[in-house]
Amino acid sequence: MNVPAKLKYTNDHEWALIEADIATVGITEFAAGELGDVVYVELPEVGKQAVKGDSIGTIEAVKTVADIYSPLSGEIIEVNESLSDSAELINQDPYGEGWIVKIKISDQSEIDKLLSADDYQKLI
Repeated sequence: MNVPAKLKYTNDHEWALIEADIATVGITEFAAGELGDVVYVELPEVGKQAVKGDSIGTIEAVKTVADIYSPLSGEIIEVNESLSDSAELINQDPYGEGWIVKIKISDQSEIDKLLSADDYQKLI
C-alpha cells in the first residue's frame, strides 16, 4: 500500500499535501481501493469555507457513496475539474492527478493534529 511520507493523513482516509498555507487534498490509495471503481465526484464550490471534519463533497463508486471530509479549515480555492469527466483518476492516481480540492488553510495549528505516514500506516 502506497503511503507517501511527505503527506499528512486523517482517520477518514483523506490526505493533505501542505505547501505554505495551501493544502492539496484527496483520498488515500487505501480508501480508493475500499470504494472500488469511482464513477462520480461531487465537488464543492470554489470560495466555500471548509471546516475541519465536515463533509465537502461526495465520491460515488459502483458499490457505495462516501463523504469527503475536510482535513483542515479554510477556503476552497480550487477544485479538480478533471474529475468531472474522469472520476476514475481517483483510482488510477490518488496522490497525483486524482487530487480533489485545494484549501487555503485558515488555522495552521490544525496541521499538527493530522497523522504522519507512519501513524496512518498503523491505522490501516
